[in-house]
Amino acid sequence: MNISSGAPARTRPQLALVWPTEEEAQLQVGIHRLIGDVTADGGAVGYLAPPPRDETDAWLGAVLADVRAGDAAFAVATVDGRVAGCGLWQRRGAVATYRHSGELRQLMTHPAARGLGLGQRLVAGLVEHARTAGLELMTLGVRGNNRSAIELYTRLGFREWGRLPGGIAVGEERVDDVKMWLPLGDLRPAEQ
Repeated sequence: MNISSGAPARTRPQLALVWPTEEEAQLQVGIHRLIGDVTADGGAVGYLAPPPRDETDAWLGAVLADVRAGDAAFAVATVDGRVAGCGLWQRRGAVATYRHSGELRQLMTHPAARGLGLGQRLVAGLVEHARTAGLELMTLGVRGNNRSAIELYTRLGFREWGRLPGGIAVGEERVDDVKMWLPLGDLRPAEQ
């Protein structure tokens, strides 16, 4: 991916965070390219090989249906108008006892856009959106060998609450599944 899209070099790329609610052809193409390039680079986004377009379109359609239902938010980071990252939060469950909490999922940035602060921008934006939506608790899962992501989440206030040794299989490799959480608002600890 050429982040500048062939435009003349600028000292600072134009970064933006957008919140789509509808499937549009340009978004579908951008998300498919992003997921494919991140996966091909070994990114920890749930695929072992770049998925076909119909699979990424179906995933995006399901995510945006949850967004329209008020059960998720989907953020897309752009660099000079091109999709360069994305992530979402989704409510943890349909039952009332879990509706106050959400899970941060599918956070990714394009390999060519790393170092621009998009990951931090995406996480901070999603956390603030979830807080505004009334969620009290955010959780996430991350590969234990993804130290830069764990450091980012920790810097933004997330804390580890569990680790499943070997819980993620990447081909023949096994890595820990690290679980983290962040209180967002009116979360009250259990009485003792």
